[in-house]
Amino acid sequence: MDLDLDLDLRKVRYFVAVAELLHFGRAAERLHIAQPVLSRQIRALEKDLGAELFLRDSHGVTLTDAGSQLLDDAQQLLAIARGARRRVQRAAHGHRRLLVGFRAGVVVTHALRAFAAAHPDVETNARRVEWDDQERLILDGTVDIAYVRRPVREDGLELRPLYSETRVAMLPDGHRLAGKPELSLADLDGERWLRYADPLPGDLPIRTIEEKFECVAAGTGITLVPRSVAEQYFRPDISYVPVADAEPDQVLLAWAAGRRSPLITAFAEAAQSLG
Repeated sequence: MDLDLDLDLRKVRYFVAVAELLHFGRAAERLHIAQPVLSRQIRALEKDLGAELFLRDSHGVTLTDAGSQLLDDAQQLLAIARGARRRVQRAAHGHRRLLVGFRAGVVVTHALRAFAAAHPDVETNARRVEWDDQERLILDGTVDIAYVRRPVREDGLELRPLYSETRVAMLPDGHRLAGKPELSLADLDGERWLRYADPLPGDLPIRTIEEKFECVAAGTGITLVPRSVAEQYFRPDISYVPVADAEPDQVLLAWAAGRRSPLITAFAEAAQSLG
């Protein structure tokens, strides 16, 4: 049976609150609505989708497989909706603005200057993004275009490769390998690693480059960073050594797929022309 379905984003927002808290009462408090109203809205959403989203029993509330899938998709749906609202409101007020996101180590100054020279009537600014919010900030309209690093969740994004760069090991000063001219990954076997995403057992999860520096300097662990990060964030208590067989770091431009903006096109062209 073909299903022609327009998702009610209000119901989706209600679903996300329950899915994150796994508790209808607390979700209702967060949303400032009565719990019976929330329960009816969730049942209506389940009917719309033809799928049960939650398992409810005496032990509490858990997500079904369908619920887990919707939670993955819902964050993106809501971010896109927020982005559309922001862009429409700015356009309604005649506000021409371009906000460019960038990851640590990426220099955006030259592209911003080139763009601003060609578009003096546009307010142009930059904002740093982190590995765990780079996609969301693009989709929800917080930034219009961003320099991102892989891994990147591609759903809903237009991606344009810019360049790749080698990675270096970030080691505490005095480490047994500090000062070596070059290393291989095998040289680093047995070390405790600091990782942004998907840490392995024994690894230490972190979020920002500043956390990496503090943990490495303290001897908590080691990590790999792009060469540009090492060049921009020099510290005397940290040693950087090239790792010959490490996978290169890739930098890409990203913006919301399907968004037709001459300002984004112009900035992308300026960024690509500068390499």
